[in-house]
Amino acid sequence: MENLKITFLGGVDEIGKNMTAFEYGNDIILVDCGSAFPTDDMPGIDLVVQDISYLLANKNKIRGIFFTHGHEDHIGSVPYVLGQIKLPLYGSRMTLALIENKLREANINNIKMTSVKGGSVVSAGNFKVEFVNMTHSIPGAMALVITTPVGVVVHTGDFKIDFTPIGGEGCDLKRLAEVGKKGVLLFMSDSTNVEREGFSMSESIVGKTMDSLFNKYADKRIFIATFSSNVHRLQQIMDISQKYKRKVVFGGRSMINVADIAIILGELKCDRKNIVDIEKIEKYEDKELVIITTGSQGEAMSALTRLSTDNFPKVKLDDNDVVIFSSAPIPGNEKAINTVINNLYRKDCTVIYNELADVHASGHANREEIKIMHSLIRPKYFIPVHGEIRHLKKQRLLAMELGMKQRDILIPEIGMQVEVNKNTLKPARMVQAGEVLLDGTGAGDMESNVLRDRKVLSEEGICVVVLGLSKFSRELVMGPDIISRGLIYQDEASELIAQAKTFITNAFDGVDLKSMDTAEIKAMVKKVATSFFSKKTKRRPMIVTILVDCEE
Repeated sequence: MENLKITFLGGVDEIGKNMTAFEYGNDIILVDCGSAFPTDDMPGIDLVVQDISYLLANKNKIRGIFFTHGHEDHIGSVPYVLGQIKLPLYGSRMTLALIENKLREANINNIKMTSVKGGSVVSAGNFKVEFVNMTHSIPGAMALVITTPVGVVVHTGDFKIDFTPIGGEGCDLKRLAEVGKKGVLLFMSDSTNVEREGFSMSESIVGKTMDSLFNKYADKRIFIATFSSNVHRLQQIMDISQKYKRKVVFGGRSMINVADIAIILGELKCDRKNIVDIEKIEKYEDKELVIITTGSQGEAMSALTRLSTDNFPKVKLDDNDVVIFSSAPIPGNEKAINTVINNLYRKDCTVIYNELADVHASGHANREEIKIMHSLIRPKYFIPVHGEIRHLKKQRLLAMELGMKQRDILIPEIGMQVEVNKNTLKPARMVQAGEVLLDGTGAGDMESNVLRDRKVLSEEGICVVVLGLSKFSRELVMGPDIISRGLIYQDEASELIAQAKTFITNAFDGVDLKSMDTAEIKAMVKKVATSFFSKKTKRRPMIVTILVDCEE
């Protein structure tokens, strides 16, 4: 009998970009297809997705993508992948509706999508995949029970155990216990909050806090920044707004899109008469409005960030505004969020965030909930997923506290292909994997030299050197003319540019330009100009040389 192969293309030793390939014989199924936020050292990058070289090499084996839920870190790279490989998709109604919106924007058509519910079972080659209802911060979250020829694999997806959930059926612990009782070969679990002791806070607690804030600030205008996909949070805000007779305004394109989808699907229940277009808010007093907006992570072009800098039409903030950050920072976004908060304080807004009140509940399980899941599943082998290396290793320690042997637990890496059967769990090999950086075009890799050039431009500036060479003698007959940006302070620019011109001109003395081709001349100018500006400014700007053919 062959081994089950599991290839990690994202979502381990990192936050986001979740994608795992399960392979047996001539069949592959994928679990999730997510993106990640670009980091500060990725100027101009909009999206980080997986290197799918392994999938392209095995595309005839892939039977479909199975989604645990509809957050960006689990569906964000779907247009990128489906732009290269057409695959059937399986997920809950909410998940597929969000994906369908993405594919429409990317002009990708004719994709087979199958909507599932808890208890649905899908056959795909050598695999049978059962979807199990889970609690998370978005409707339609599922765990996957994957039956393979070598045994059963349980993949939790992102989850928490909330005994007082907002909407939905909550976590189907009964079904998971039944699966565990029958025997589970391999367990794969969300590790995001493994460092947090106890149980995660119930979403219903957030609703109680919001209610008290609405009551406290009854005469003020209220802004709430949250994740657009957190439909349970939106539902609570809508209900409380109706209680306090406030109209609801959605700010930000993604917020508007998700709210529309959720209302159409019945996941967000509200009276549309209570929703007001942002263009019409001047008709209402401050105490009659609550504005639910994007920007909880300090995103540069989000509605809240633009509001904080007076760059949002129709709406200006002042001391009668209360801004609630109903979210927690995604690692790496802290600086951007703090910048927005400080800008809001400059406008004398009242600002409330999670350190000040219970305005956010995580969608991920804390340690005690993870222990419950381990106790229900009782696997032979365990692989922690969805987390940075510290999260994965702390999940391993937790599993060992519950009685598992270290030899039966494997810490995965990006590109690692693991083989498992009834007798062994082992790393087999590394495949090509990693990250692909996308800019606004939404397709293709951002080459490392392009990214490097952007970093130089942002940090060191640019200097353009224009030279005129005789068509026939190849002597220098014009220039050099020099244009710089982001390099020299205005009050010293003219003197330094004059010195640079002389320095470059002197470098041409005695040089036989006829014997040099264009590339060699440009390389010489770059070397000379870089040397000059490095000594004078302690910077190494990007040097762009333009050669112009001139008549004698």
